[in-house]
Amino acid sequence: MEGDIVQMGAYIGAGLACMGMGGAAIGVGNVAGNFLSGALRNPSAAPGQTAMLFIGIAFAEAFGIFSFLVALLLMFAV
Repeated sequence: MEGDIVQMGAYIGAGLACMGMGGAAIGVGNVAGNFLSGALRNPSAAPGQTAMLFIGIAFAEAFGIFSFLVALLLMFAV
């Protein structure tokens, strides 16, 4: 009985950790949308900010991958 409760807790924790993947998707949408609105306001500044756009997207996606890895650790290592 006690092992079942621990296993259910691991599944619940993994589900909560996977919420970070949704947050990463929202973050990528915000980064790209803000870049697009800024590029439409001032098109001459857009080429200088493209590298920052890719860095922001990379960080947002990295947080999503890290949350997925935490979920896998909770499911299979705990």
